[in-house]
Amino acid sequence: MKSARQPIDGVLLLNKPVGLTSNAALQKAKWLLNARKAGHTGTLDPFADGLLPLCFGEATKFSAYLLASDKRYRAVMRLGVTTTTGDPEGEVLATREVHASRADIEAVLPRFTGDITQVPPMHSALKHQGRPLYEYARAGIEIDRPARRVTIRALALIEYAPPRVVIDVQCSAGTYVRTLAQDIGAALGCGAHLTALTRTAAGGFLLENSHTLAALEALAADQRAALLQPADCLVAHLPAAVLAAADARALGQGRGVAHPAAPGLTRVYAPDGAFLGLAEAIDGQLVPRRLVAARTLESTGFST
Repeated sequence: MKSARQPIDGVLLLNKPVGLTSNAALQKAKWLLNARKAGHTGTLDPFADGLLPLCFGEATKFSAYLLASDKRYRAVMRLGVTTTTGDPEGEVLATREVHASRADIEAVLPRFTGDITQVPPMHSALKHQGRPLYEYARAGIEIDRPARRVTIRALALIEYAPPRVVIDVQCSAGTYVRTLAQDIGAALGCGAHLTALTRTAAGGFLLENSHTLAALEALAADQRAALLQPADCLVAHLPAAVLAAADARALGQGRGVAHPAAPGLTRVYAPDGAFLGLAEAIDGQLVPRRLVAARTLESTGFST
């Protein structure tokens, strides 16, 4: 007789390998953890690798906060060659000689730092009339895409071995590093595309603290579960409030409670430290916004 599946809640920092889609990596990790509900916090293209935080169970309720967070990448560019997709999976469009020096590249990078506009690539998952753009691209259909504003926090040249160039990119959510590489190549007059991309950070999480699928497979079930970080790590940037037992129960029942928290979203906790979820401080009250399920609290010994 098959044993009952135990609820799995938390965040796994996965080091996604090259050649695997983000969804395939998610499904593999979900199977390894025997989890019911799972989601990721921003896709990585199959040719890319690196940090892919995965949310399970109650943590999926708070995944949007990491999805909207800043990211950091190590991007490897090939100068002198442009492709249809801006990455190694596309067909070569043009090949040019490369005359850009280290000084030329360092002089160009500041142009792409700060608030900039990008036209999303056709080979992307953005939707148009309910269909992802890459489906139109595969059918040879070009869709007009409005430019979007993104923020590049920092750009640094970390390796110069032309035509291979490696840059460190710190950027806002929604930035297309493929497009950034193409635009830098155009500014240098030779064109460029990405040959490799590694996400090294997302929000406050670092690649060095992540785990590979191979490492997960080598562990026992309880050891895999022990790698999960608690759901509230996704909202650690928000202020926190510990409520009295009566207020915690009231909040869990959907009622607002008096509290002098500063206006905005607040992490709320029971007296024993159990994470209750998020509430919004409005006019001296905490109003429930996104709470964890009662069964999650019961597992900690606190019940609403």
